[in-house]
Amino acid sequence: MRLRNVPGSREAIAESSMTVNEPEKRKGKWKEVFGNDNPIRIEIGMGKGNFIIKLAQDNPTVNYIGIEKYSSVLVRALEKCAEEELPNLKFIRMEAEYICDVFAENEVDRIYLNFSDPWPKDRHAKRRLTSKQFFERYDVILKKNGIVEFKTDNDLLFQFSLEQIPEAGWQIENYTWDLHHDTAMFKGNVMTEYEAKFSAMGNPIHKLIAKR
Repeated sequence: MRLRNVPGSREAIAESSMTVNEPEKRKGKWKEVFGNDNPIRIEIGMGKGNFIIKLAQDNPTVNYIGIEKYSSVLVRALEKCAEEELPNLKFIRMEAEYICDVFAENEVDRIYLNFSDPWPKDRHAKRRLTSKQFFERYDVILKKNGIVEFKTDNDLLFQFSLEQIPEAGWQIENYTWDLHHDTAMFKGNVMTEYEAKFSAMGNPIHKLIAKR
């Protein structure tokens, strides 16, 4: 998928009070950024922000950080927040592989992965956000009782994830191949942009929850 460049997006991101620039300087200090001791939850690859914005609106006592590498996408999330003050939500423009440079050990309470890039070629497997390599990173920043939640409509990526996560030394607490018809796992579900689009097309949505 080609992403259209949005003129002025980098400047808008740099100037926004909701964006944390030079996030590596905040490592171990995110509670100071939010000014409280509330749990910190992050979404890696947040797209246009529907999911994490909704969570921040519904859960004011939880702090959320959305991570997105594309300026042209992140700026859309900023636009959605323009008329609403959400002190418990911040955004970072960065590549996912550098999360250990930005978050300290045990600093994150939960990680959300939604409709991540499948990187279909075998030689790119380590770039998938549910690969062993990424779970090694999650193991560092996530609290010992923390969890990772993953949703996708990609069958091959989901099967890869079901196999890869146990190999990384984690366990899959629960999973479903058809989230919208799984009453227990669908309870409290917040849809992403892609989830709404793909489910409307009749594609089943897959979800898993992983913990140590």
